[in-house]
Amino acid sequence: MPHLRRVLPLLIVCAGFAVPQEKYDGPRPPRPDIPFLVHANNLVETEVSEAREEKRGKDTTIYVVQGAASSTRTPVAEPIFLLVSETIAPDKIELYRMDVKDGRRQVVLSTKPKDSARPLRLMVTRLADKLYRIEVNEGLGLENGEYSLTPAGSNQVFLFSVY
Repeated sequence: MPHLRRVLPLLIVCAGFAVPQEKYDGPRPPRPDIPFLVHANNLVETEVSEAREEKRGKDTTIYVVQGAASSTRTPVAEPIFLLVSETIAPDKIELYRMDVKDGRRQVVLSTKPKDSARPLRLMVTRLADKLYRIEVNEGLGLENGEYSLTPAGSNQVFLFSVY
């Protein structure tokens, strides 16, 4: 019996590793490499665009998208996205809050930290082969406003509004 008491905890831990991961059976995005907002069992495609770069001095770059608001809107302060990844690395996606100025949305990036937008926290989970769940991980959630998901090092943007 004393031998069983020493082995039992090890068996319990090993049994936990043997449990297969649950198979994902929820909705799947109809198009690859575009994040889709999850609204219950419905998926809403984010607005796809290309941000234009504007240089301001040697230290600052402004990334601009035309239009004051995205056509993709969500009331959810902690939105969840699904992405079928073929060319975009899900763990390289960044989330930025955009400022609306002169009828356009923009993000200011600078070598001076106090002047630069910072990416917001995301959590990426692999659900199945090439299928990923991307969750906003900002504690209190996102404030109402305009937001952009973008692969790091790219001008491609996936836009949405929180209201």
